[in-house]
Amino acid sequence: MLYYLFTYLDEKFDLIGAGVFQYISFRAGMAAVISLLITITFGKRLISMLRKFQMGESIRDLGLDGQMEKQGTPTMGGIIIISAIIIPTLFFSKVTNVYIVLLIVSALWLGAIGFIDDYLKIKRRNKEGLRGRFKVIGQIILGLIVGLTMVFHEDIVIRQFTGDAYQDAKSLFTTIPFFKGNEFNYAWLMPNIWDDHTWLIYVLIVTFIITAVSNGTNITDGLDGLAAGTCAIIGLGLAILAYLSGNAIFSEYLNIMFIPNSGELVIFCAAFVGACIGFLWYNSYPAQIFMGDTGSLALGGIIAVLALVLRKELLIPILCGIIVVENLSVIVQVFYFKYTKKKYGEGKRILLMSPLHHHYQKKGLHEAKIVSRFWTLGIMLAIITLATLKLR
Repeated sequence: MLYYLFTYLDEKFDLIGAGVFQYISFRAGMAAVISLLITITFGKRLISMLRKFQMGESIRDLGLDGQMEKQGTPTMGGIIIISAIIIPTLFFSKVTNVYIVLLIVSALWLGAIGFIDDYLKIKRRNKEGLRGRFKVIGQIILGLIVGLTMVFHEDIVIRQFTGDAYQDAKSLFTTIPFFKGNEFNYAWLMPNIWDDHTWLIYVLIVTFIITAVSNGTNITDGLDGLAAGTCAIIGLGLAILAYLSGNAIFSEYLNIMFIPNSGELVIFCAAFVGACIGFLWYNSYPAQIFMGDTGSLALGGIIAVLALVLRKELLIPILCGIIVVENLSVIVQVFYFKYTKKKYGEGKRILLMSPLHHHYQKKGLHEAKIVSRFWTLGIMLAIITLATLKLR
């Protein structure tokens, strides 16, 4: 909103300083600062309010050190995270931008699903919360919304060099890392049905990615500061990719896909990173508040949608490596247990406990050390992701 106000003042009255709102870098910096201020300023008030309404976490004893000390810690901290993302985005971005609209819808949609789940767990004393199939249905609906918008919305295009000039075109191209000709067309998956049905395949892939990353982030949210810190690192990597992909000069220099109007996503990413870092003010060890499913589902969904609209979803296994491994650790553990139980009559485990962070807790590592090491690996993976722009 402020973007439109100051643009008007600059054009109408030539107001000194108003033109600075034309710069994405300035608006992104302001979004990050305001996001940090919102989380730090209002986080304490939210904690007090949640305590007042007895919205404390119910902890199941898994035999982990320091686990039961967290009993009653307020949850639903995702409320402040989502607020700190959306408010600065509304202030400093072009809110009519289709990518911004998609990200806001995604944050609110998955945040609402997570909120219902947290409410049922805590207020209704229902340990399972919202049934898994209802969560998945909600994620599928969002996947359909995002996928169909990506396919059919007229403003979602990529700029290609055709003949002697650049031309905007609809396509299902994405970026494939480590290859010189690093564009991959989903039409190549089933070339014989491209004209009629390839978009269906793409929508299904979008739905799978959103569901997988959203649930993976939910699983990662098991130690103080782990999910928030990991998401902040990923968000910073996506912010850099958004800036490069939305800039004609840098995209041409790096020989990467130029996506018109995607530069506005830098503002959203900046607010996203600011919200995650600000939340660590209260969520780092020992946590005063948990983000709950309200936050973790929303953060994971935002990361997935950002990667999709930037045509970087094939980089998710690298950039979101921590989330992917955490997710896989649960899948492998469950599969191996069921397999060995069926074959030998007794279930065996690969890890001491899943997800992976609990395995290291069982091995005696303090959770603060586990979190810091996971953050370090996350930073390394983000650097590798950015290096793929040149390593082909």
